[in-house]
Amino acid sequence: MKHTYKRLSHSVWLCKYHIVFCPKYRFYVLEGKVEIKVRNELYKLCGMKDQIDIEEINIQSNHVHMILSVPPKYSISEIMGWLKGKVAIKLFQEQKELSSKYWGRHIWARGYCVSTVGLDEEKIRKYVKWAQEKDQKG
Repeated sequence: MKHTYKRLSHSVWLCKYHIVFCPKYRFYVLEGKVEIKVRNELYKLCGMKDQIDIEEINIQSNHVHMILSVPPKYSISEIMGWLKGKVAIKLFQEQKELSSKYWGRHIWARGYCVSTVGLDEEKIRKYVKWAQEKDQKG
């Protein structure tokens, strides 16, 4: 895998993170229209922020895997709070059936898992793809 460094006005960087987050109670709600909406919203939101790219994404019915490229000017906690909040707002606006499972308009569990990709990027990419294939097979 070729590592391409990116530039900001005063820095050169390569910061990639493997992030996993899930809906509250680990309910299997990220299927069908909801899965498509979550994927589209994540791509749209990441495109709105300067130089944040989704390198890989795998949305399974009860959790989301992403490899994100994030400039060092943003903190991961800031980005995750923003992404989860905006996606939740959009989901509750367009998927009214979620309100019966999730009162108080909170769909995501409070935390998330994050690790830097570093030298294991290829292994993590293979894992994300393998998990998606495994999920599709049933």
